Amino acid sequence: MLDWLKQINKETPDFWKVYLTKFGKKSNRYVVLSTETSGMNLSKDVILSIGAFAIIDDTIYIKDSFEAVLLQYKFLHDNHLSNEFIIESTLPKLAEVDAIKAFIDYLGNAVLVGHHIDFDVDMINATLERLDCGRLKNEALDIDIMHRKYHDITDKEFSLDKLGDAYKVERSERNTATEAAYTIALLFLKLKSRLGLK
Repeated sequence: MLDWLKQINKETPDFWKVYLTKFGKKSNRYVVLSTETSGMNLSKDVILSIGAFAIIDDTIYIKDSFEAVLLQYKFLHDNHLSNEFIIESTLPKLAEVDAIKAFIDYLGNAVLVGHHIDFDVDMINATLERLDCGRLKNEALDIDIMHRKYHDITDKEFSLDKLGDAYKVERSERNTATEAAYTIALLFLKLKSRLGLK
């Protein structure tokens, strides 16, 4: 059978069909996202871990969170990289397909928030493409762009550490996706207030 015909006849996964039904109305829920990846190349690198928190009515809901380490043994083996990170992590460990399914279910139609969120979204979209799904439909807000808008800065970007210093938000010494997501959530609430966003 021709490759293009195989492509046309592929069945969309059920979790993706359910996700697409959730966009009938606007959400009042934000999901603050951070990912750790093996690198910056969308076609070659993979997501190693995901950390996320929900914000509703300007409150971070710690119980409404998502954490996972993605089991990427084949990628690590093929690239001669250590899997020490996976072995030592105490977070839930899931196969890539299971982690993405669970995250998409958790995300729903929430507005995504992140630091340089376009990269996180692009990495998730690259993973979704491998699973024969479409691209994320969620709106997205970036705290770096919010900071630059607040200060009318157009010529540079700011690291998460620099933003933390600017708004007196201390970062944990543990540099995990979950810790980064929590820092981003605190910064988002400060910037949201200063920009007068509802």
